[in-house]
Amino acid sequence: MNPELQARIVADSRDRVAWMRARSRGITATDVAGLTGEKSIARAADAKLGGGPRFGGNVYTDHGRRREPEIAAWVAATHGILPSSALFRAEVEHRHLATPDGIAVDGEGRIRLAEIKTTNKPFRGIPRTYLRQVWWQQHVLGAERTLFVWEEHVDFSPVHDEPKCLWIDRDEREIGKLVSLATDLIDELYRRTTGNQAPGRTADAAASRREQLRERDAFRALALAD
Repeated sequence: MNPELQARIVADSRDRVAWMRARSRGITATDVAGLTGEKSIARAADAKLGGGPRFGGNVYTDHGRRREPEIAAWVAATHGILPSSALFRAEVEHRHLATPDGIAVDGEGRIRLAEIKTTNKPFRGIPRTYLRQVWWQQHVLGAERTLFVWEEHVDFSPVHDEPKCLWIDRDEREIGKLVSLATDLIDELYRRTTGNQAPGRTADAAASRREQLRERDAFRALALAD
């Protein structure tokens, strides 16, 4: 991993408490997975601030956690993408966060990611929720491609000898949509946690340094979510 990426690590999922706290202060791939339009913003804000139904996992997510290290080892052996548990921030917007399952940087500095899933149903196509997660991770890390890997199981036993996989290329149009929706979500969270309207998205050229810092840190109340 190059020094620039290393400098953008804000937490590690192996320290779950610190990882969850850091995630609560920004917008993650999990947050954007359900962002489909204006109506989804309120639902996402509810979830981010601890409202609405809470999901603590089930037997399927437990199975996925058990299998992920094995699948990640296969990804490393077959594609050279090493497992990662690091939570990264975007280069410009520090509130944009992602924890890819794997990461590799080639000799020319190009970043490739891996995203691992388990499923008890065959995929006819990659679900849009997963695609949004992949595009968000590409946005945060500046990646060009992601190896999407999935292992199908029946009664928690793998169906095939090896996982299935395909490459998903970076899609600037879809990433642009997600960034815009994430900004709307940040604005909604700002309104809910401060009672004020969100500052303008583009700082005025004559804005003071204090005003710019206030806008940057406006999301601080999200720390209440963990």
